Amino acid sequence: MARTPRLTRLGALVLALLAAAGLTAGCDTTFPGTSLRIATGVPTGVYSKLGGALATAWEGQLDLAPSDVKFTNGSGENVQLLLDGEVDVAFSAADVATEPRVGEHGVLALARIYDDYLHVVVRSDGPIHSLGELAGKRVSVGTRDSGTSVIAKRVLKVTGLPTQITEYNLDESMARLQRGEVDAFFWSGGLPTGGITAAGDSVRLVDLAEELPAIREQFPIYNASSVPAAVYGSETAVTTLAVPNFLLVSDLMSDDMAEALVSGMFAARGELVRANRAAQAIDVLPGIETDPVPLHPGAVRYYREADI
Repeated sequence: MARTPRLTRLGALVLALLAAAGLTAGCDTTFPGTSLRIATGVPTGVYSKLGGALATAWEGQLDLAPSDVKFTNGSGENVQLLLDGEVDVAFSAADVATEPRVGEHGVLALARIYDDYLHVVVRSDGPIHSLGELAGKRVSVGTRDSGTSVIAKRVLKVTGLPTQITEYNLDESMARLQRGEVDAFFWSGGLPTGGITAAGDSVRLVDLAEELPAIREQFPIYNASSVPAAVYGSETAVTTLAVPNFLLVSDLMSDDMAEALVSGMFAARGELVRANRAAQAIDVLPGIETDPVPLHPGAVRYYREADI
């Protein structure tokens, strides 16, 4: 399979690269009986909400058999499942998708979809108001090989905070925080994340403005951003890190199927937004910005024909 060109944010250069790919349009529109295996994340996370909605949309659009939507520990597990040929589609954060891994197959992108936001969650009635106050505390950094674990450990390494690290998923982290068994937990996810919304005003987020420059200097893949106050009903916006999310497939996928999935995802944007508001960020132009993960040739074919 020919290598797909890597695209940049500059619209003119993007279009030139797509044209240079020399790919022709004309894919099959349905795939009767085909079943997709989709790796998502924890049940209350955005990956799972969007994965279920995407599966339903694709089944109706493309005459697919029912999909196997898998709950996982997140990005790291999802990428490895793709490499091992055990799933067809996977969600992953960009920082995890670009880490070196061993597998039988290559990983390609269909689209950049939305950004994850780092949440550092503490009890609203507790004493912790800054990241520095996590020193010596009990902190859950997410499950092993998850996107949350990658960004949490990077943040703790850069800031040099000595903490008592545990590894729990979002739901278990929240339960242990509420019971006083951990003092804080990290979560990297879209806005809003249902598992945090459900806790209401019993939790709050820690602002990371003071630590952002040092973190971004060492890891420029992360962007400075904020969680608006309205997302979780807080008094003010919270400064944090954001990391792009990609929708990935393996190099086993045909060009026709990849093109159809990309087209179907953009056509189903309304259903995806109803599943979770993070999908409001899904759009064609930012969708091509998957560098350094190359786009699948079928995705390139779609974007080449799109009106961008």
